[in-house]
Amino acid sequence: MPNVDAVIFDIGNVLIEWQPERYYDRVIGEDRRRAMFAEVDLHGMNDEVDRGGDFRGVIYETAEAYPEWRAEIRMWHDNWIELAQPPIAHSIALLRALRGKRVPVFALTNFGIGSFDYAITQYPFLGEFDRHYISGHMGVIKPEVEIYAMVEADCGVAPGALLFTDDRIDNIHAAEARGWQTHHFDGPAGWATRLVTEGLLTAEEARA
Repeated sequence: MPNVDAVIFDIGNVLIEWQPERYYDRVIGEDRRRAMFAEVDLHGMNDEVDRGGDFRGVIYETAEAYPEWRAEIRMWHDNWIELAQPPIAHSIALLRALRGKRVPVFALTNFGIGSFDYAITQYPFLGEFDRHYISGHMGVIKPEVEIYAMVEADCGVAPGALLFTDDRIDNIHAAEARGWQTHHFDGPAGWATRLVTEGLLTAEEARA
């Protein structure tokens, strides 16, 4: 099995739950949420933020384009932390255990500039990575090939020595096409098992 010289974490749904639909179901009800998401490409709006667009500006401009949903769309900015919660405690523990073993740990995430700056004030563990690859600063998002190439060029680690976890299979497939080792994240227990299998952590160190 190839050696792992660095571990790369996605953030949304790996370290922090990111479920906007769940937030809106709670606040405006599932029927209205479904109607709004059918009419407004909110995830496309968020991709624009993740590419480096102004956090408040992009969302508020979208809200003005759909006045019947203005208040609800603005919530994506104004109540953003309620869309991005709770933190996933076991994953955070794994991040810290790896760092405690002096394993280089990077973040590779689709995240806006302003939203990440805010998130790190609420979730200080986001500042604990050895390197941050934030799409908003890079101007490109996963699963586009350029973002993976930029990580490789910056970190200097051979693609085959990178171990990357992400909850989205399209992001995983793009990394595999670059020769990265990957783990499709479907919960921290499986990720913990993979890190033990790779010899990066002991079973005790990987425990929740």
